[in-house]
Amino acid sequence: MTSQDWFSKDFYATLGVPKGASQEDIKKAYRKLARDLHPDRNPGDAAAESRFKEVGEAYGVLSDKDQRQQYDAIRTMGGGGPRFQAGGPGGAGFEDVFSNMFGGAGAGARPGGAPGGQQYRAQGFEDMLGNLFGGGFRQGPQQGGDIAAATEVSFRQAAAGETITLRTGTGDITTRLPVGVKNGQKIRIRGKGRPGSNGGPAGDLILTVHVAPHPVFSTDGRNLLATLPVSFDEAALGATVEVPTLDGDRVRVKIPEGTPSGKVLRVKGRGLAAKDGQGDLLVTITVDVPSKLARKAKEALQAFALHTAKDDPRKDYYKDAAK
Repeated sequence: MTSQDWFSKDFYATLGVPKGASQEDIKKAYRKLARDLHPDRNPGDAAAESRFKEVGEAYGVLSDKDQRQQYDAIRTMGGGGPRFQAGGPGGAGFEDVFSNMFGGAGAGARPGGAPGGQQYRAQGFEDMLGNLFGGGFRQGPQQGGDIAAATEVSFRQAAAGETITLRTGTGDITTRLPVGVKNGQKIRIRGKGRPGSNGGPAGDLILTVHVAPHPVFSTDGRNLLATLPVSFDEAALGATVEVPTLDGDRVRVKIPEGTPSGKVLRVKGRGLAAKDGQGDLLVTITVDVPSKLARKAKEALQAFALHTAKDDPRKDYYKDAAK
C-alpha cells in the first residue's frame, strides 16, 4: 500500500464505520458487505465486484493494528494536520516528522508550519513518506510496498488447503491455502504487492483469511474434530455407529460399553492431509437425553434406577472438590 493510496482512499467510509470504530465493529461491517457484494451472489455485476475489492482492501488495512495506526497518521496529515517543513531555523527537523506521525510533539514541531518555512509538496513530500515507510535514503533499487487484503473461504476449503483465486485491481492471483488455515490467520504471498522502483522487487500481498464455521467439524492442527451424539442405551450397552468424515464418507466407530459423555474416540488417518503427515478424526461422545419419555420407557428407567441405586456417580466428586 503506497502513501498516495492512503491519502486518496477513506477506508472507514468504504466500510461504513466511524473513524473510532472498534475492531469488532469493523469486522462486522466487513463481513456484511463482503457477503452482500461477493461475486458469487452478483454474477456479471462489475460495480458490485469493484466494491467487493474496495471492501477487502479497506478491511485488510483497518484490521491490522499497525497498518491502521500508520493509515490514521497519514490521513491526519493529508487532511489539515501538521505538515513537513524544511529543517533549520524556523522549520521542523526530521525528528519532528516522526513525532508528528506517531503521537508525539517534537521540540521544534509547529502545527501548520511557521511563516517563511518551506513546506514539502508534490514529489518531495511523497519521497519523504517513502523514506519513512521502507524506502530508506538510497537511490538504488527499492522494493515495492506490501498490499493488505482479506478473503472469506469455506471450512472445507480451509481444511483441505485448496487453491483459491483472488480478484484484484491488477488481475487475478492464484494461491494455495495452508492445510487447516485458522480463522483470522494472515498469509504472505510473495511478490504480489506493489511493483518495485529502479529495478527493485515487488512487495508482498498480506492476505487475512476468514474461515466460515462448520456445523459439525472443527480443526486442531492437522486433526479433525467432531461431536457425536449417542443414545443412552448405546453409551451404556455399547454399539457400533457411523461417523461422517470431511470427504463425505462415513466410518464405523465402536462405542465401548459404559462410554461416558465427553469421552474422545480416535479414528486414525481420517484427519487433514498436511505436509507433516495425515491427521486423525477425534470424536467426542455426547449422550443424548430425551426430553420426553413414553410411559413404558419411563417405567423401565425407574426400574433401572432401583437396580443401580447403590452406584453413586458423585462419590468422588465431592471429595475432589474439598481438596
